[in-house]
Order: sequence, then C-alpha cells, then structure tokens
Amino acid sequence: MNKELSKGLLLNEQGDLNEAGFSLSLIKEYQRSQIHGLKWRIKEWDYYYIGNQDYGLCLTISDVSFLALISVTFLDFKNNLQPAKTILKPFTFGKIGLPSSSKEGDVSFKSKQIDISFVHEGDKRHLKVHLVKFLDNKDLDADVLLEETQQDTIVVATPFFKKRHFYYNQKINLMKSEGYVKIGEDSYDLSRDTYALLDWGRGVWTYKNTWYWSSLNREYKGHRIGFNLGYGFGDTSTHSENIFYYDGKSYKLDDVKFEIPVDEKGDDDYMSPWKFTSEKGDINLTFKPVLNRHDDTNVLIIRSKQNQVFGLFSGYFIVNGQKIEFEDLMGFAEKVYNRW
Repeated sequence: MNKELSKGLLLNEQGDLNEAGFSLSLIKEYQRSQIHGLKWRIKEWDYYYIGNQDYGLCLTISDVSFLALISVTFLDFKNNLQPAKTILKPFTFGKIGLPSSSKEGDVSFKSKQIDISFVHEGDKRHLKVHLVKFLDNKDLDADVLLEETQQDTIVVATPFFKKRHFYYNQKINLMKSEGYVKIGEDSYDLSRDTYALLDWGRGVWTYKNTWYWSSLNREYKGHRIGFNLGYGFGDTSTHSENIFYYDGKSYKLDDVKFEIPVDEKGDDDYMSPWKFTSEKGDINLTFKPVLNRHDDTNVLIIRSKQNQVFGLFSGYFIVNGQKIEFEDLMGFAEKVYNRW
C-alpha cells in the first residue's frame, strides 16, 4: 500500500489517472481541462479547519458542479455550540474558479451575505471572512494567517472502479495559525496553541460513496503531533492516506480501522467513545466525542449526510520501534455519506 507517485500530468488523454498512489508533495499536475465529459460529476473544494483545545473554525469554498457551497462554522467545545451558515449558488460548473494547485492561486466568493477569501501571501495563507448576521443578528469576522511547519504533506491519487472517475487530494497538517474570529463584540484567539489543516480536493466522483476521515494537529509536552487517517472510497489497493507527524518528521502508515460504536437499533452511536486500530498494531487510539458537527442535506436525488465529530484523542503510534503516546488532544473524526 505504498506506491509513490512520480512527477507529471495527473490524467492521460482518456481522462483517467496516469497512475494511482501517494506522495509527500503535490507533484502531479491537475488540469480541469483534461477531464473528459462528466462535467456534472466534477467536485472541487478547499476546506480549512483552524482550532485549539477550546475553539475551532471551519471554512469551505467548494464547487460540486450543480452548485457551489460556501460554509462557515464556529465551534465552541467548552459550551457545546456550533453556529453555522451555508450559502448555496446553483449550477456553477467551475465558475467559482478554484485553483488547479494548492501551492498558488487564490479563491474568493462575495455576495450580500458573505465576503470570503483564501489568498497566498508569500509563504503564508491569508484567510478572511465577513459574514452578515451569523449568530443572533451578529456579524462574524475572521482574519487568520497560516504558516506551514511540515515539509511533508500527504497526497493521494485514487481511482474509482469506473472509467474517468478519480480523486486527487492533499492534506496539509500542522499549519501554525495567527489571528482571530469575532462574533459581534466577542473575540476568540486563534493564535495561541492553534494549528490548522487544509483539505484540498479535486476529482470526478461516482454518484454514491462513503468516506471515513480523521485529523489531529496539536502540541503535547513540547512536541508537535499530527496525523491524517482515512479510507472508504475508490481503489486504494496501491496506497493509503494514513500518516503520522512528530516534531517535523513524517511516518507513512498502512491501514487503519475506525471502530464506531452502535446503539441498540444498530445505528452508529457517534457520541460514544470510538477506537482506531491497525493490523500491524502501530495505531492504537481512543476517541472521546465532545461535539458532533452533523448535517443531513436531502434534496431530490442529492443527499449529503455528514457526522464530523470533534473530541479528545488518547493513545499511541509506533514508528521506527518508538511508541509515541499522548492524552486528551482535540481533533476530529468523521463519517460522510454522499449521493451527489
């Protein structure tokens, strides 16, 4: 499960992946113009999560062809609050203009309700939001600068079991945050002990799919710790997206299993403790949920059922024979079903 990608174009002349696998940087060149047909199946997004042990901010600019989705969520873990606002713009089909690389190119969206932008400024990323009447008629303003601290990221090129369908994705962990989010007169610090994640996704997706994803970006006893764990869609026989970061170094991992408890009806019980394990035994985590960022959009043939659960991770990873343990670090784990 560790086939590394080589440099070059992501897609061939038929619109299929030139190769499947993973890399530690964005070495494949994505060009939307190389996609053959299937324009309504193209999904592109930039999702940022900025958070610490007390607060979090989720920012999304996405274009899934038949609509654009612009979303802002503020998370207050201490008080179990998650006010959110989503703006939909129908039949965009790429007009939002998401860039073909995470390394350069800016994206913004402006309407009567929201002014949001993700801009590159030198080696930093500048995220700005002004959102009218976000909570109790109070406006939300956010201004955050992000600086990458890791040389390695996790990148995957994953084919689906269907011609001309693929997913190209990069997760950038452990970006140091400097800034704030303000709701009315209440200001929340996003500088002290705060890290961010970018989920950069481009692809042609099948109609129905489910994914599992988890991420953590924290400091613990003077050490910088992060991970990306996930699976659940496409042909991942050649690679995984699982990786562990510790004090600036990265350690590629193979498999992982999310063990979500079930209730008496047999349904997923997202707010009970989860477990994360691997066949090799190099992943052993428990997860105590604090808040579920749940959304279930169901409109005609379109449905997106999301359970992004934020909570406290404890446990260990074993890398190069070393057991690295930590306790009660805030991160998230999710299960998402899409019919889109």
